[in-house]
Amino acid sequence: MLELNNTNDQPLTFLLTGIPGLAAAQVWISIPICLLYVTALSGNSMILFMVIHEQSLHETMYYFLSMLSATDLSLSLCTLVTTLGVFWFEAREINLNACITQMFFLHAFTFMESGVLLAMAFDRFVAICDPLRYTTILTNARIAQIGVSILIRNVAVMLPVVLFVKKLSFCNSMVLSHSYCYHVDLIQLSCTDNRINSILGLFALFSTTGFDCPCILLSYVLIIQSVLNIASSEGRQKAFNTCISHISAVAIFYIPLISLSLVHRYGHSAPPFVHTIMANVFLLIPPVLNPIIYSVKTKQIRKVIVKIVIQKQLQI
Repeated sequence: MLELNNTNDQPLTFLLTGIPGLAAAQVWISIPICLLYVTALSGNSMILFMVIHEQSLHETMYYFLSMLSATDLSLSLCTLVTTLGVFWFEAREINLNACITQMFFLHAFTFMESGVLLAMAFDRFVAICDPLRYTTILTNARIAQIGVSILIRNVAVMLPVVLFVKKLSFCNSMVLSHSYCYHVDLIQLSCTDNRINSILGLFALFSTTGFDCPCILLSYVLIIQSVLNIASSEGRQKAFNTCISHISAVAIFYIPLISLSLVHRYGHSAPPFVHTIMANVFLLIPPVLNPIIYSVKTKQIRKVIVKIVIQKQLQI
């Protein structure tokens, strides 16, 4: 069996995959996928623009929301070129270095989204359980420290993953099963021992999303306990309403992530296109829905949108 190594003289080239078994309909399937990308990019750009330029949104909750939107924007841009390139132009080739770079940013921004959702859960916990100390606990400096900590954590867990992928040798099969580079997908093509890569991948997963998810659940257990102690039903409803957007964001991030993991592990009998479609849906659902949820459910965001629309109409 021929072993291939990545060298400067002869970089390895992999083949990305569109939707297996549906090649004839691939161009038509790409239209809704393209619309989802447009929605994700425009929605998250709008949220970022509003938080930066609107003085009334210069508050802790919206700073975290801007982090979420920046992460979703980056996550969408990570896969935009290769996905649409495969669907529209049959541009399937990608060299190993480009593949590893995409893999690094794809996983790093996925883990970053998990970290930001945890930070937002902490924000809701402090706002509801300790409202008198909210502004002293979550200062601008503290928010910046949280953001930098999330970034450092993601880089720290992903660097070893990337470095050990670079050490792998690959055999004749160079066809990836997605339209972007995914760590598990890439290391499965190796013909050398990839156990250390699997361990590092699992460590990266459990030290990020595996840590964040239980912490988010714990924060909501404490929030529910605090809310149930509020005497008036109106006060309880108001407190719960401040959490609806964040609960929705957590659900649309973790449910597709867990579903995709279960399909990869137990859905071997499912057609290959099911895995591919689910993988694309997992990447696009949070960036598409988060701006919509926060625009619909957050009163101040709605006010700013109405204000912008009225200003545009007056200019016309």
